[in-house]
Amino acid sequence: MWREISILRTIALSLPVLVWAIPGPSAAVAAEAVITDVRVGQLGEKTRFVFDLSNPVAFKVFALGDPYRVVIDLPEVGWRLPARPLPTRTGLLVNMRYGLFKPGTSRVVLDVAGPVAVGGAFLLEPSAAFGHRLVVDLLATSREAFVKQSRDLAARIADAPRAPSSPAPAAAAPRLSMASPPPRKPLRRPAALTPRKRVIAIDPGHGGIDPGTVGVSGIYEKHITLSAAREIKKQLEQTGRYKVLLTRDRDIFIRLRERVSAAREGGAELFVSIHADAIKNKNIRGLSVYTLSERASDKEAAALAEKENKADLIAGIDLNGESPEVTNILIDLAQRESMNQSARFAAGLVKSLKRETRMLRNTHRFAGFAVLKAPDVPSVLMELGFLSNRQDEKALRSKKYRAKLASALVRAVDGYFVRIEEATRK
Repeated sequence: MWREISILRTIALSLPVLVWAIPGPSAAVAAEAVITDVRVGQLGEKTRFVFDLSNPVAFKVFALGDPYRVVIDLPEVGWRLPARPLPTRTGLLVNMRYGLFKPGTSRVVLDVAGPVAVGGAFLLEPSAAFGHRLVVDLLATSREAFVKQSRDLAARIADAPRAPSSPAPAAAAPRLSMASPPPRKPLRRPAALTPRKRVIAIDPGHGGIDPGTVGVSGIYEKHITLSAAREIKKQLEQTGRYKVLLTRDRDIFIRLRERVSAAREGGAELFVSIHADAIKNKNIRGLSVYTLSERASDKEAAALAEKENKADLIAGIDLNGESPEVTNILIDLAQRESMNQSARFAAGLVKSLKRETRMLRNTHRFAGFAVLKAPDVPSVLMELGFLSNRQDEKALRSKKYRAKLASALVRAVDGYFVRIEEATRK
C-alpha cells in the first residue's frame, strides 16, 4: 500500500506554494516506470490532472510565481503518450510540457492562469478500469494568499529545530562564476608533425523539459537541433582537425549558463549554438546567423533573444535569485575581441551557407542571447530555418539536408582557423 505522508513545505525566491511528496519504490523500479496518458478536467473549483502510470513512483509537486507555474518532479520515467496533442487551456491550465530535467529526474511543468494552491496530490491503486494513477488537484487562490503562504512558510523554516551538524565534507571544487572567468588552460605547443586539434563546442538548443518551438508537423525544435549537432560533430571530427564537444548529447535539459561553462571548461575556441525558429507568418523561411550585441539589429532579433533567454524559466527554474551576470547580457572590455572574432566567423559562415541553401535577408543579425555571453570564446547562434514554414520544416527533417548544412559549417570553420593561423604567422 502506498500511503500519503506529511505535506512538506519549502520556500524559494519565486514564491512557491505547497510542496507535496510521497514515497516511491526503489530507484531501480522507479526508473522503469512509464507514463502512458495524461488527462485534465475541471471538477467544481478544482482543475484535476491524472497521469496513468505503469507502476507507482515517488513525486514532488510545487508552484512558482512570476510567471505562475506548477512543477511535478518524478524519477526518470518513460513517456508513451497517445498520438494526440497535450492538454491545453482547461480550467487553470494554460499549457504543459514534459521531459528529462536532469539525470534521474523527469519533470512536468504546467503553465497556469494565475496564483494557485495545490489542493491535493496522491497516488491511486489500480482499479477495474485503470492502472496506477498520479492525481494532482489545483485550486485558484489570490496573490495575497500566495505571498502569505510563503511568508508563513519562511517563519516556520526559521523556527524549525536544526539537525545535528555532521563532520565537514572535503572541500568541493569551486563553482565557476561567469562574472569572473576562470583561467584558461595554456595551450601546449604541438609537435611539428602533429598539429593540435582545435576544440569546437556545438550547442544543440533546448532539450528535455524545454522542447523549444513546435513545427507544423508537430516535431520539436529540440530533436531537430540535436540531430543537426550530431551531424556537425561527425563531419568536423572526420576531418581529423577538430575535437568537438556537444553541450548535450541526448534529450535532456541543460541550463544556459551550464552550456557556456561546459564550452569554456573544455577549452573551446569556437562556440556554435543550433536553433530553429517559429513565427506567426508561415511564409517566412530561410537561415540566419546571430552574434552578440548590446543592441538588437531589429525587433525580430530582440524578440527572438528574449524568447531564447527564457529557456531556464520554461524548465521550471526560479531565476529571481540569479545575479545580473547570469540573467542579463553584460558586455565589457574582455568580450570585445571575442565579439570581433565572432563577427568574422559569422561572415564566413553566412558566405558558406549561401552556397547551399536559402537565407533570410539581413542574414547576419545581432541580439543579446545569453548563450553567446562567454567573454573569451567567439560564439555564434545559427537559426537553421523556420519550423513554422512547411518547406523549411520538411528540409530540416531530412538527414541529407542537415548533412549539407553541416558541410557548409565545416568549410566556414576551416576558413576561420586558416585566417587565424595566417595572422599569427605575420
